[in-house]
Amino acid sequence: MAQDERVTSNRMTIYEKAKIIGVRACQLGDDAVAFVDVTGMTDAMEIAKKELNEKKLPYIIRRKLPDGSHEDWKLSEMLIPDVDYD
Repeated sequence: MAQDERVTSNRMTIYEKAKIIGVRACQLGDDAVAFVDVTGMTDAMEIAKKELNEKKLPYIIRRKLPDGSHEDWKLSEMLIPDVDYD
């Protein structure tokens, strides 16, 4: 679907945020290279949160629509919710 034809909001849901952080933390735990400066950081969850908040992840969120189509959103295009459940 073209960018100008999108029907969903550019606001990331808390569920999308949680999934991205969880997936990325697992990757970091498996020795993936971080996309941000991690000097002094050792916790994969904290590094994943920092990468997301700085919009450094090259991820794309695919939202499925009721008609069977989908929309793709780059993280750099999205508004990230300021919610943290530490």
